[in-house]
Amino acid sequence: MRLFVGLGNPGAKYARNRHNIGFMAVDRIAEDHGFAPWKTKFQGQISEGRLGTEKVLLLKPETFMNRSGQSVGEAMRFYKLDSTDVTVLHDELDLAPGKVRVKAGGGHAGHNGLRSIHDHIGAAYDRVRLGIGHPGRKEAVAGYVLHDFARADEDWLENVLRGISDGAAALAAGDGARFMNAVALRTAPPRSSTGTAPRPEENPAKVKEPQPAPEDNRSPLQKLVDRFK
Repeated sequence: MRLFVGLGNPGAKYARNRHNIGFMAVDRIAEDHGFAPWKTKFQGQISEGRLGTEKVLLLKPETFMNRSGQSVGEAMRFYKLDSTDVTVLHDELDLAPGKVRVKAGGGHAGHNGLRSIHDHIGAAYDRVRLGIGHPGRKEAVAGYVLHDFARADEDWLENVLRGISDGAAALAAGDGARFMNAVALRTAPPRSSTGTAPRPEENPAKVKEPQPAPEDNRSPLQKLVDRFK
């Protein structure tokens, strides 16, 4: 079994906050992949389902962000999971809006939700870092992450959530590269060709080489006579 944890704060007041993009991601996975209805357990909301061949438990801790580890720890102990079975989806200030990165282990970089998870299960869990950008000043961070996404963010946010859902089965299978490819197809799709063939004159294979002028063997007198005919 895999445990996917989306980080955020509970309640309608916080539902569209930048800090809640982890909740949004697991909500989209549950909706798109036919997971069971959400129910209350492990100090959070859980939903069970399958992604590809993997059984997956989605978890949204309701302990508020800075105590997320309590909920994650309870779920892990109940299902007898290792920390390497856990993937946490969370907001990331150090990535530009719309950027997504996967990471195995590492520090918490001051993120309160990750700090709490570190305290309860250690650092050896996977993360999906969801870029929300940085307000530019350290003192502005709290207000920034606890503010709703702007209207201008709606397009890239929707593409990120769709990409995460598209790649969820690959993420559950531990295939980070295939997951990132699915995200990229939504957030940075390749340019499509026009599908129009070049005109004949634009096709090098059909361009005729210039032909040399025929050799003129007339005498100078004959050329002069011909001019006045």
